[in-house]
Amino acid sequence: MTQTGARGPLHMIGNAHTDAVWLWQWQEGFQEVRATFRSALDRMDEYPDYVFTADSVAYLSWIDEHDPELFERIRKRVTEGRFEIVGGWWVEPDCNLPGGEAFVRHALYSQRWLAEHLGVIATVGCNVDPFGHNATLPQLLSKARLDSYAFLRPQRHERELPGQKFWWEAADGSRVLAYRIPHEYCSPGGEISGHVTKAVQQLPVTTEPLMVFYGVGNHGGGPTIENIESIKQLAERDLFPEMFPSTMRRFFDEARTFDGIPVHASELQPHAIGCYAAHSGIKRQNRLAEQALLAAEKWATVAAEVSGMPDATAELGHAWKQVLFNQFHDIAAGTAIEPAYDDARDQLGEAKAIAARLANRSIQSIARQIDIPAESAMVPVAVFNPHAWPVTATVELELGYPAPLRGAIALSEGLGGRPIAVQEVRSTATANGRRRIAFKATLPPLGYQLYTMRPGDTSYHLGQPSDDRLRLDNGVVRAEIDPATGWLKTLATATGPNLLASGVAHAQVIDDDTDTWSHGVRSLWKTAGAFEVTRVRRLADGPVRQLIRVESAYQDSRLVEEFVLDAESDAVEVRVTVDWRERLKALKLCFPFALRQAEATHEIPYGHLVREQNREEVPSHAWVDVSGGEGGVAVLNDGKYSFAVDGSTAGRSVLAMTAVRSPVYAWHDPRRLDDDGVYEYLDQGLQRFTYRLQPHDGDWRAAGVVRRAAELNQPVTPLIECFHDGPLPASQSYLTVKGADHVAFAVVKRAEDNNGALIVRAHETAGRPAEATVTILGRTFDTAFRPHEVKTLQLPRDADAPPVDVDLLEWEPAEPPPVRGG
Repeated sequence: MTQTGARGPLHMIGNAHTDAVWLWQWQEGFQEVRATFRSALDRMDEYPDYVFTADSVAYLSWIDEHDPELFERIRKRVTEGRFEIVGGWWVEPDCNLPGGEAFVRHALYSQRWLAEHLGVIATVGCNVDPFGHNATLPQLLSKARLDSYAFLRPQRHERELPGQKFWWEAADGSRVLAYRIPHEYCSPGGEISGHVTKAVQQLPVTTEPLMVFYGVGNHGGGPTIENIESIKQLAERDLFPEMFPSTMRRFFDEARTFDGIPVHASELQPHAIGCYAAHSGIKRQNRLAEQALLAAEKWATVAAEVSGMPDATAELGHAWKQVLFNQFHDIAAGTAIEPAYDDARDQLGEAKAIAARLANRSIQSIARQIDIPAESAMVPVAVFNPHAWPVTATVELELGYPAPLRGAIALSEGLGGRPIAVQEVRSTATANGRRRIAFKATLPPLGYQLYTMRPGDTSYHLGQPSDDRLRLDNGVVRAEIDPATGWLKTLATATGPNLLASGVAHAQVIDDDTDTWSHGVRSLWKTAGAFEVTRVRRLADGPVRQLIRVESAYQDSRLVEEFVLDAESDAVEVRVTVDWRERLKALKLCFPFALRQAEATHEIPYGHLVREQNREEVPSHAWVDVSGGEGGVAVLNDGKYSFAVDGSTAGRSVLAMTAVRSPVYAWHDPRRLDDDGVYEYLDQGLQRFTYRLQPHDGDWRAAGVVRRAAELNQPVTPLIECFHDGPLPASQSYLTVKGADHVAFAVVKRAEDNNGALIVRAHETAGRPAEATVTILGRTFDTAFRPHEVKTLQLPRDADAPPVDVDLLEWEPAEPPPVRGG
C-alpha cells in the first residue's frame, strides 16, 4: 500500500529560517538575509510554480533601507503571491521572556510596516525556532489579525498535544489554528527524500492536508535547485503522498475546513529550560528597557497634552524596535556567542537612553509648570508616579554638591502640609559633600505630588541602628534573620502565622553540566553545596527604613543580600549583589514556605498561570505566588525569569529562583567540552538585582500582587525643582480608574496614525469580569473587560467622541487593514 492514499496532500513550504544572530553577529546575519532573499527571487525566475515563505519584518526593513532594487523585486513577487509574508512580528522572538506589551509591539510595528511598504499584512503566525510558547499568545495573535500559528517546539518527545493541528486557546477564549511542524523547519541542500520521509513518519495517517517545511536554514540559504528538483521527482513516486509547492495561508485555509479539530488551552512547553536563566545580564537589560519605554511613553503622552511637548512617537518606535530585535530567540535566550552580547548591550542601551531622555524631558516640562512660590532655604521636590493607581513608595533622593540643605531636614507634603519623616541612607557617592535621604511618598495615579524640604526638624533621623537585633517589623510585615544561616527564620504579616519552613538552604549551588540550552533535562536541582554566612549586621533602623546586611560565600563566589523593610511597606525588599566565579554550576535562591495545599501561580506575558510543583524549571515574569490555607507569599523580581517549585513534602512548598547559570557560551549538545580547552562561561562576575517577599493573609489577588510587582519594575521618579509661577497645583493626577482594581492599565500612548488620538491598553489580571470608569487627561468614559482580556481603546482627538475599541494594530477590528504602497 502506498502512502499516497494514507497521508497528504503535503503542502511543501519553501523557507530559509534565518537566525539574524546566533553563532555569528548581526552584521553577518544582515548579509545572509540579502543573499537568501536574492536566491529565493532567482529560483522564482527559474521555476514558475516555486513559492517562498518569509517572516521577520526587520529583515524586510533592512532590504528596503539598504538595497532598494532588491526590495522592488520582493514587492513584485509579494503582489503575485509567490513571496509569502508570514509571522507578522519584527523577528522570531523568544516566546517566554518578552513582556506582554513587547508582543503587542512586535505585531504593531510589523503589521503596519507591511501594510505601508508592501500593501499586505501577515495573517499566519510563524515562529518555528523558539524554545516554548506562552499561554497568552492566542489572544495576542488573534488581536493582531493572525488567525493561525506554526511552530516546531516542543516536539513530540517533549510534549503530547491533541493533534498535529489544533485550536490553540487562550484564557480569554481567543483561538488560533496551530500546527506543529514535523521533524524540522529546514532541510539539507541536496535531494530531500530522507527529510520528507522523517517528516511523514511523524504525521498522522489522514487524508487531510499536511504541511512540511524545506530549505537550507539557520544561516539562511533557502531552497536550492536540488531541493526543488527533488520535490518534483518525489511527487511522481507512489511511495510519497501528493506534494507541491504551497503557501502557509493556503494550507491553513484548507486545514480549517475539516470538523473535529481538538482544542489545547494552555502553554506550549517545555523545551530548553536552561534558556530561562542563561545570560542573566541580557534578561535584566531587556526587562529594564521594556519598563523604561513604557514609563517614558506615558510621560511623553501626558507632557504633550499638558505642556505641548513635541510628539515622540517616532523616537519611541525606534527604541522599541531595538528592544524587539534583541528579543530574537537566540539573543534573549542567552544562546548566542559572547560578542553578540556586546551588540545587544549597545542596542538595548540605546533604547534605554532614548527612554531616559524622553522621560526626563517630559517630567521636567510638567514640573516647570507647577506653581512653586520662592521661599528662602526651601527646596521643592516633585515625585512622579507612572502607574494608573495611587502608590505609596519610599523615595531615595541624592542631595547635590554643594548640598542645598545642611544638617537636619524638615519635609512636608505640598507647600506646607503634613510633616513627613526623613531618614538618611547610604549615598551612592563616597566623596564628601553628597548625601542621600529616604522618605515615604503618597502619590496620585499617573501624576505627581510636590514635597518641600526646609532646614531642621525632629522628624529627621540618621537611621543608625540602636542595637544588633536581627528583626524587621513595621506593623505590617515582620521578619527575623537567623544569624547562623543568614536567611529568614520568620516571615509573616502583622497578625498572621510564620509562613517560612525550615531545613532548606537558601542560596544553593547546583551542579549543572548541561549545555547552554540544558537540552534533555527539565529540572536543575542537583545541589552541590550552599553559600555559608560570613557576616550579619544591622545597618539601618529608623522611621523610614530598617536594613540588615547578610554576607555569604561559596568557594570563590560572594553573595550580599540586604534585607530592607520600609515604613508602611507590605513586603521585605532584598537587594542582591552576587560576585559569581563558578563554572558549570547554577545559583538557586530558595524560599521554603510552610503552606498546606499550596498552589503556585506564575506571571506570564499579560496573564498568569497555575503550574505544577514538580521541580521543573518554568518561565515566569515579575512575580510568582505560592498560597495555601495559611495565606501565601509572593516573590517579586526586577529581572529574573527561571523558577521551579518543589511541593513534594507535605505542608511545604519550596520556590526556587534560578538567579545565575554558568555554562559555556553557545555550547550545544552533542559537542563535549575538552578537559584542557579554553572556554568563556556565562554570568561570571558582579551582578545586581532585587526581589521582594510579600506575605499576605488571603489570596494573591486581594493582596494586589500584580500592582506591587509593577511598582518594583517601574519605580517612581523624584525631581528636585526650583521656584517658578505656573498653572499646575502641588498635586495632580492624569489618569484614574474606578471600579476595577484587578485591571492593569499599562499603556498610555499617542496613536501611530498621528491623528491626535490617544491609545490606552489594559488587561484584566484576576480572571474575573470587570467594569471600570476611566478618567484620562480630563476625559471620562466607561468600559468593561472579560476575564483575562487584553483591551485597547482609542480616544479620538475630538473630546466629545466616545472611545473606540481597536485591535492591537490600532485598527477597528471590523475594518479591513488600511494597506497602501502595494
